[in-house]
Amino acid sequence: MQNQQETAQDVPPVRKTIKVKQTLCRRVREALLSLGGEAHRTIVIEQVARNLGHDVRQIPEDLQMQVIFSFEETWKDERKRAAYGFHLPFGEGSHRWGVRTIEALAA
Repeated sequence: MQNQQETAQDVPPVRKTIKVKQTLCRRVREALLSLGGEAHRTIVIEQVARNLGHDVRQIPEDLQMQVIFSFEETWKDERKRAAYGFHLPFGEGSHRWGVRTIEALAA
């Protein structure tokens, strides 16, 4: 019994990680929509940080990396990209992020 408890504690909380990524993706989408549908990723990160209650003059580096990673990971997955509407207006390698609205996706 004790071995099972120790093994369960060693397993990383995968569900929590997935939920955090989904929440960040939603926040990125909301930020992009509030910024008119596209913006430089620095501005998007500032908007997300502001919405989370951070001082935008001192955004934690790990938050910046998590936001970038969540956008890039979602953008690279075709199914997730379609669900969130993420796109890169100037192509791969660009730091300008965009989001397509549901209406634009339907057209």
